[in-house]
Amino acid sequence: MSQIPAELKYVSSHEWLRTEADGTVTVGITDHAQELLGDVVFVELPKVGAHLAADEQAGVVESVKAASDVYCPVAGEILEVNAELEASPELANSDPYGAGWFFRMRPADAAALDGLMDAAAYASEIGA
Repeated sequence: MSQIPAELKYVSSHEWLRTEADGTVTVGITDHAQELLGDVVFVELPKVGAHLAADEQAGVVESVKAASDVYCPVAGEILEVNAELEASPELANSDPYGAGWFFRMRPADAAALDGLMDAAAYASEIGA
C-alpha cells in the first residue's frame, strides 16, 4: 500500500507538495505514482527560472515500462531542481518523499495551495 504522508498536499496527477519555512514548495511524485511506473530510469526536470502555470508540464519521468509527464501543481517560478535525482533517477522509487524530490518553486499565489488535496482526499482519490 502506498505511503501518503499527512503533512503534504497532493494533486490528482500524483504530485506532492511540501511547504518549506521560507514559503517555497518542494514538489515530487507520490509513492503511488512510482509504484505504477515501476523502476524509474530517467527524469527530465524543468529549467531553473522558468515560470510555469498550474497543471503545465514541468518534466518527464521514464521507467522501464512507461513514461509520464510531471506537472507543476501551482503556478510559480522554478527555483531549484534536484541534480542528484537526474544522476540517480531510482531515488524517485526508493525515497519519493525525501531524496527523490523533483523541484523547488516559489508559488505565484500562496493561497493556491489551500485548494489542493490533503492526505485523506488523495487516499480517497487513489482508492487507498
